[in-house]
Amino acid sequence: MKKTFLSIIFMACAALSSAQTYEDVFFYSINLQGEWAFSTKEGDIPKFLLPDDHVMLPGTTDTNHKGTMTQPGEETTHLARRYTFTGKAYYSKIVEIPLYWKDMNIVLTLERTKSTTVYVNGNKVGTSNKISTSQKYDLSKFLSPGGQNIITIEVDNSKDAVPEQILTNSHACTEDTQTNWNGILGKIKLDALSPLHIDDIQIKTSAADKSFTATISLVGKLNKKQTLQAVLAPLGEEFGTVIAQEEIKKTDGDHHRITIKYKNEDLETWSEFNPRIYRLIVMIGGDNVMEKDFGIVDLKTDGTQFTVNGEHTFLRGKHDACVFPYTAHVPMDMQAWRRYMQVCKGYGINHIRFHSWCPPEAAFMAADIEGIYLQPELPFWGDFKKENTELLLFLYREGLDIIQEYGHHPSFVMMALGNELWGDIPTMKRFVDDFRRIAPNKLFTFGSNYYLGYQGTKEGMDYFTTCRNGGEAWGSYDTHTRGSFSFADAYDGGIINHFYPNSSRNFDAAVEKCDVPIISHETGQFQTFPDFREIQKYTGVLRPDNMEVFKQRLEKAGMADQAEAFHRASGLWSVQLYKADIEMDLRTRGMAGFQLLDIQDYPGQGSAYVGILDAFMDSKGITTPQEWRQWCSPVVPLLVTDKFCYTADERLSGKIQIANYGNEDISGKTLTWKMGDEKGTFVIPAGKGLIDIGNVSVKAPANVPQKTTLTLTIEGTEYHNTYPLWFYPSRQNTQSGKIVVAKEMTDEIGKKLQNGATVLLMSDSTGTICNGSDMEKTTIPGLFQTDYWNYRMFKTICENNNKAVSPGTLGILTNPSHPVFSLFPTEEHTSWQWFPMIKASRPFILDNTPARYRPIVQVIDNVERNHKLGLLFEFTVGKGKLMICMSPLHQLEKYPEARQLYASIMAYMNSGAFNPSTQITLSELQQLLTTPAEEGKIKQLFNITQY
Repeated sequence: MKKTFLSIIFMACAALSSAQTYEDVFFYSINLQGEWAFSTKEGDIPKFLLPDDHVMLPGTTDTNHKGTMTQPGEETTHLARRYTFTGKAYYSKIVEIPLYWKDMNIVLTLERTKSTTVYVNGNKVGTSNKISTSQKYDLSKFLSPGGQNIITIEVDNSKDAVPEQILTNSHACTEDTQTNWNGILGKIKLDALSPLHIDDIQIKTSAADKSFTATISLVGKLNKKQTLQAVLAPLGEEFGTVIAQEEIKKTDGDHHRITIKYKNEDLETWSEFNPRIYRLIVMIGGDNVMEKDFGIVDLKTDGTQFTVNGEHTFLRGKHDACVFPYTAHVPMDMQAWRRYMQVCKGYGINHIRFHSWCPPEAAFMAADIEGIYLQPELPFWGDFKKENTELLLFLYREGLDIIQEYGHHPSFVMMALGNELWGDIPTMKRFVDDFRRIAPNKLFTFGSNYYLGYQGTKEGMDYFTTCRNGGEAWGSYDTHTRGSFSFADAYDGGIINHFYPNSSRNFDAAVEKCDVPIISHETGQFQTFPDFREIQKYTGVLRPDNMEVFKQRLEKAGMADQAEAFHRASGLWSVQLYKADIEMDLRTRGMAGFQLLDIQDYPGQGSAYVGILDAFMDSKGITTPQEWRQWCSPVVPLLVTDKFCYTADERLSGKIQIANYGNEDISGKTLTWKMGDEKGTFVIPAGKGLIDIGNVSVKAPANVPQKTTLTLTIEGTEYHNTYPLWFYPSRQNTQSGKIVVAKEMTDEIGKKLQNGATVLLMSDSTGTICNGSDMEKTTIPGLFQTDYWNYRMFKTICENNNKAVSPGTLGILTNPSHPVFSLFPTEEHTSWQWFPMIKASRPFILDNTPARYRPIVQVIDNVERNHKLGLLFEFTVGKGKLMICMSPLHQLEKYPEARQLYASIMAYMNSGAFNPSTQITLSELQQLLTTPAEEGKIKQLFNITQY
């Protein structure tokens, strides 16, 4: 075929080699970015004079410091705007229109904004309330070429501008993240088009037969024959191939369609592994040129899994809620989105779900280049009721516009109607049926986690994004598709918090009842304590009042010096919890993927610090991309075992699997397992998906307490994974010797302490720690995982639904080098070996101890309560020495880890190292153990989702 230089096609236009040149190429264009006159006076639409105030566009009232300036406050629901404005704002600009634009079609493009009304020289042109795509206005009949014209754009972000639910129930507008800004973002330009011009190009591709069909829409009179030429080039190359050249005959009417079909076995397909992008340039006559970038990709379903270009794939996704704290609006440039996508890829993410909003063109472009599968959503979250005619019409049009504007992007492979929808299912089906007819090369579903999964799959859903598949009895977990829940959603907060730690559980029971792919919805939500060092990063339009309040609360509680340790310990533990949840997905045969909530913090909805990255997508220092990719990669070796804790007379037994969704053939390669001096190998068989490799059985490394690591490595690749394991002596010495062991502080025990006894006071799961002590008011229940999402919101939901409230804690903090652990190897944070002791515990509220007092094993509280909580703590009382353990270790003897901790405590208390530095009197001790803790009032916080 004929080759041509692209630079010749574009003449003075930029070369194709840069992705930043991606835009419609017209003959003439005026960039309107820059200074605009600004007013908030109702009806301030100038015909001749402009207001004195000015702003810079693209931008918002926030970025331009317009509106009401706010002062730091006590609100912790979300970040605070430094300037707020709601209503109508008027942006005006004098524009010189060239005389040679006469008789041309002049189009104003506003790439992203809110509801607008456009005026030219005081005359109203029209209105638009598109919020997910660009707005375009035909100004041809209103502008006067050869002179100055005043363009005024009224931008309205009030509740009257769009259906009211959109402002509160969508991440396109919510104050929790993006905020309901007023302004204009991205491209702001005028284009002068020939009377006959290319209006649009829609491209449908087929990877199966290496082909595509381009439908070209022309607008204007075809008064004479025209020559159409189409050139195809791989993005980044200087040469293109002429794939079509034909004459277009004269026809009547103003709208014309031309179809080009092209098939070539040399065309490369697009995927995460080979993000090949092509550019189609269409020319008609000498002055009409338009280009579209696209990729050839088929995302299809095969039973309960996805295929990409015929190969099974697994979606390793993240949730995105438009969290951009510096600007409080979505970035519109490639640089920002390339950085975002590259960070995601660094952590093994190949899929992004945009929760109740749709990103702009630059996001799709960046995903095209980086090879990431995107799921935009309609801008809604809530009741999808057929009675809400205004809302549904708005959403329907938004959906059509999203498909029309972004549908050519290969990264745009799937779409949902919104988040956690309730309402009319037949209406949802009509929506997806209509969208599917328009875009048959994409997959569609009802709302992500619609009806919280209780309704199961319905006809019309190509896939099912959900936390459960169908209804369930309270306390049953067979329908679950993720490992953690709030206490309002699942008994005891779900599988990870409820069951003895293992790497054998999966979601087979839920997937087996489904006939379409299941994606685990909002997996994780493991909260960490905030990092107050992040406060200094908020130099933009948002102020971290929430973090400042949380910091002040911790200072008031006397634990400010522990902030970084709380952050580190809770964060390190949350990483292991995420690993466990993700690996349950990978161990499930037929599972299609997960969408994490999240690798990024969510600074709204009560402040949910659930990320391994902060709100700026920067590392929080609790994991690395290399570590995270051990369990979040195309290929993940897996150890399947029923427990992580063993005694010396047991053998570690388990099996090895590989979740293989990579593009490289790993069959015949060697998988090596290694634990200490023991190791073994397996030859990997052929196959994709979840592959069984073989069994492993290893004897204990030694008859001493120790933590060890089992490592799985696929030779010649970067793929490896590690599992912590704990081994303890077969028999532990828990004899008390001279130690007095008691379950309750009585007068007799008090006398013994006064007289010099060494006492271990160990709570009983059925009793009290001291006569007169109300355990409900002096202790809290034990929580193994870190609290789900955030305490404030789900406390509200649980109480309003008569469900038990989560204990709300964030794991333990301890000093591994403390002599009490001489026989019990531990980290500073919670690990799998702590499960039985924590689950049976009731951490004591130590708020009335001296400010500098620290328990040996401290339980980290949430930012709403900030209790000083002790699981294991000590005092000198009179002449005696006292250790208090708030877990009934004597009742947990079936667990070797509990026996070992008990033995280690006994060894410490029988040694000279046991010399508590904090002295209290017996009366002070009794007062401490019996005085109810003060409970501050926690403001209620409601969720949009129905419970």
